[in-house]
Amino acid sequence: MPETTPDSPPSADILIVEDELAHAEAIDEGLSRVGHTCTVAHSGEAAVAKLTSRRFDIIVTDFMLGGEIDGMGVLQAAVEKAPRAKVIFITAHSSVDVCRQALQTGAFDYIEKPLDLNELRAVVARAAEMTAQRRTIHELKERLDEKFGFGNIIGQSAPMLRILETVRRIATSDLSVLILGESGTGKELLANAIHQNSERAEKRFVAINCAGLSETLLEDELFGHVKGAYTGAGGDRPGRFEHADGGTMFLDEVGDMPLTMQAKLLRVLENGEVVRVGSNEPYRVNVRIISATNGDLAEKVKAKEFREDLYFRIKGATIEIPPLRQRREDIPLLIEHFLAQANETHGRTINGLTPEARRVLMSYPWPGNVRQLRNVVENMVVLAASDKLAVDDLPPEIHQPPNDLTDGQFRELAGISIDEAETQLIRNTLKMVEGNREKAASILGIGERTLYRKIKEYGLNA
Repeated sequence: MPETTPDSPPSADILIVEDELAHAEAIDEGLSRVGHTCTVAHSGEAAVAKLTSRRFDIIVTDFMLGGEIDGMGVLQAAVEKAPRAKVIFITAHSSVDVCRQALQTGAFDYIEKPLDLNELRAVVARAAEMTAQRRTIHELKERLDEKFGFGNIIGQSAPMLRILETVRRIATSDLSVLILGESGTGKELLANAIHQNSERAEKRFVAINCAGLSETLLEDELFGHVKGAYTGAGGDRPGRFEHADGGTMFLDEVGDMPLTMQAKLLRVLENGEVVRVGSNEPYRVNVRIISATNGDLAEKVKAKEFREDLYFRIKGATIEIPPLRQRREDIPLLIEHFLAQANETHGRTINGLTPEARRVLMSYPWPGNVRQLRNVVENMVVLAASDKLAVDDLPPEIHQPPNDLTDGQFRELAGISIDEAETQLIRNTLKMVEGNREKAASILGIGERTLYRKIKEYGLNA
């Protein structure tokens, strides 16, 4: 009987890849006894065949296998055929450096021989918890997609699930919404999702970028004008507010709106009346306001650059979209989504990426966020010479070192060992996330247990 308790971690469907029969049997028995379902493959070739026909949550594989396909080959097959599966290596000390490199390719963790069954169970339990959580998130998102039409919002990370749940709760109200996030995170896409799931979905969703227009032009765009209001105004023209009547107005980069325009916008929000430029006649409008900014509106209020009364008027509910570098687990799904879109748009039949190209995309910081990733994938699809995207298809700025590093920064990295460079990388990443080891491990692309071990190994205080 499995050794389970009410507090036992979730069970997982595990593929064990081990060419030594006695070792395979010991691992099978040790993991089965704590509630996992195990399947054994005695070669890399057999493992790849099983990955083709069945889904596994976790793959536990010896690094050294008899035959043409070793543990690294199993990992590469898993990345292609079972990208959600967690791969755990069992390795001799002589192969530890290679396993460390494998962590950057997508491996979850590794354990050194001689095998400690309790250690293996602990690593598997942590992997099982993560796969169970992601499965729950995926299933919930599918239900949300089916009911609320969130199919264009791609993500399986916990922050994205929380955002979708917030959208579900507020969509049917008329509450004003303020969306925060860096450029390229998908603020307009989220605003549109709120509109499409509201009672106003049959009416228009009207978007305007407040940073892209002069004050005079912005006023004309928002409120419209009457004939003769200014030179060239040959007739009456309704503004965006009138066009959006009954629907939703999306004010992008609202923090860049001039102060005089802020006062006029506030009047519209308070009394629901729009006055066209050159007229004294008000028009009644019924519009829901969704605003967005990539800046800090609270700081702008303190600096007297944004009206406090307007700030509280548009800040009914606040949604913050994290940058892509803080939700790297969403990158594989986004890649597949943009790849499929680009194939359809440009008539290509690209069927995936090489493991090395995927590793580069996973480790890149994406300063332009989701928009930049979409453009990169689309360009790769258009320009690719074969049916699989490789490192050579990546834009130079993605896979080559940046040219804007100072000589001092180059000197800081040059002439030191790999361990010293890794120490600096881990220390700086921990500092960036204020000591949050879970976030640091995600950014570095390694398991938390591996990070803990490296912190101890390098004597870092975190």
